[in-house]
Amino acid sequence: MIAGLTVADLARPSERRLARFYDATLVVGGSIVIAVCAQIAVGYPVPMTGQTFAVLMVAALLGPRRGALCVLTYLAEGLLGLPVFAQGKAGLAAFLGPTGGYLVGFVGAAYLVGALAQRGWDRRSATTILMMVLGDVVLYACGLAWLLCLVHLLAQPLGGKSVLAVGLYPFLAGEVVKIALAMALLPCGWKMIRHFGLDRAADIR
Repeated sequence: MIAGLTVADLARPSERRLARFYDATLVVGGSIVIAVCAQIAVGYPVPMTGQTFAVLMVAALLGPRRGALCVLTYLAEGLLGLPVFAQGKAGLAAFLGPTGGYLVGFVGAAYLVGALAQRGWDRRSATTILMMVLGDVVLYACGLAWLLCLVHLLAQPLGGKSVLAVGLYPFLAGEVVKIALAMALLPCGWKMIRHFGLDRAADIR
């Protein structure tokens, strides 16, 4: 098994121009995956979406640099007016609203998860769980901090509820399901890679 490689690295061309095209394609494709998953949304003012799962999974597959670039590309698409954020939202208003902190937190969470996956954390169930939990910690820390700013600095009420009641507690069950799904998919994916010898093929290349 090769150390320091993510799933996406196994198929990366060795020729420089092709490798750059490959990386760019993955970054754009990853941003589209995140955008599509963001439309699976339930709840208000901070909806529960498939967005967080997509961000962390894309990062685990692509690694820290490409994973963070995927998120930055996704955020840029939203800022340019494309309806890629949860519930079809777009523009600067999405960053200034209740979900703004989570959007920013996606970048740090993606980089962290990608870096840990690059170190092989996505190859075993226990470390996959810890990797996803740490990614969630970064994401929710940024999201809750921004919600706190909205309430105390900008005087935007949350319907009489606490920040945790709005921005964390409703999503814990969903995060458990997402982490369990990642635990099932990532280590199994690496087992298939080893079974078919794809890791050895990448080492030779």
